[in-house]
Amino acid sequence: MPTALITGASGGIGAAFAAELAQRQYNLILVARSEDKLQQLAAKLQQEFKIAIEIIVQDLTAPGATTAVFDAVVAKGLTVDLLVNNAGFGDYGIFADRPLAKQVEMVQLNIVALVELSHLFLQGMRERRSGSIINVASIAAFQPMPYLSVYAASKAFVLSFSEALWVENQDCGVGILALCPGATESDFFKVAEFPTSLGSSSGQKLVSASEVVRDALQALDKNGSNVVTGGFANLIIANLPRFMPRELVVKLVANIFGDKK
Repeated sequence: MPTALITGASGGIGAAFAAELAQRQYNLILVARSEDKLQQLAAKLQQEFKIAIEIIVQDLTAPGATTAVFDAVVAKGLTVDLLVNNAGFGDYGIFADRPLAKQVEMVQLNIVALVELSHLFLQGMRERRSGSIINVASIAAFQPMPYLSVYAASKAFVLSFSEALWVENQDCGVGILALCPGATESDFFKVAEFPTSLGSSSGQKLVSASEVVRDALQALDKNGSNVVTGGFANLIIANLPRFMPRELVVKLVANIFGDKK
């Protein structure tokens, strides 16, 4: 049976990846900060699908965290066939007014931890000439986003980085996919501290995390470099910046996401 490692596995898209991959008979390595949530999820999936599940409780923003995760996997004698770099978060507000520590932590989790884990596990995949990595980006990756400036920039990095790796590994039997969901059922808006005046998603329809995961795995099977999930409207949002002046795009985004107090 293949094995998948999922970061940010305790809820939202990460938990949905765990459920879908368990159904497809993957053994799982679940990584997150919340041990209780991981234990509950693991118990449920093990009972339902009779798979092996390992739990690694780890804050990926801590110094040496990604090496600790990799070393734990090696110590258990496991081979990761699919790495899902899902852990990440956003923060809403004017950049200069938001806590600097939170912005730096966002870069550490959304970018640095993702790069480190990709590098650590990709080497073995290339040697085996098999394996896949899914990096969770966002439709925010396709344009600058006032009031979500660091988050959108971090996801732009993930998209660019993943597409570059997709090309580099074409001849190695390793698939790389940037997953770019729109507004999804999760705790994202709560953690990002979105204002109540904007609602949970600034008018966007929330898509189920399970639907996002199924679209991602289908795109991975087709060797896609990226996939925008959530329907035709999200495809328009992702592609519109290609046909409009950048200054106009960023002003339109600011009008949408500015707090309507």
